[in-house]
Amino acid sequence: MEKMLLKSTTRHVRIFTADVVNNDLIFHPNKLTLDLDPDNEFIWNEDSLKKVNQKFTELVQERAGKSLDDYELRKIGSEVEGLIKYLLQNGLLSYNPECRVMNYSMGLPKTKEVL
Repeated sequence: MEKMLLKSTTRHVRIFTADVVNNDLIFHPNKLTLDLDPDNEFIWNEDSLKKVNQKFTELVQERAGKSLDDYELRKIGSEVEGLIKYLLQNGLLSYNPECRVMNYSMGLPKTKEVL
């Protein structure tokens, strides 16, 4: 039976049951690959990227031995989205003004005028 690549997609997080080989996604039943902020909506710094990658790794490790099904992938994606929102709300991440569509998907930026 051929295995099918699974993915979970939210606005800012894509997770695949795959490995990246020569820029292609190749199905791997025990490996998850994270594609973060595919639309470049945010300006990332090393610290915020490290926090998100660390959280992703922790979430994957918590599920060691469990089936990597759609439900588990969605749970991981939702928790990573929550961390992104936390980072944005606490000024550790900012919107990218060069993004092709500015819709403030995680809420309006906090400025002195809004506070």
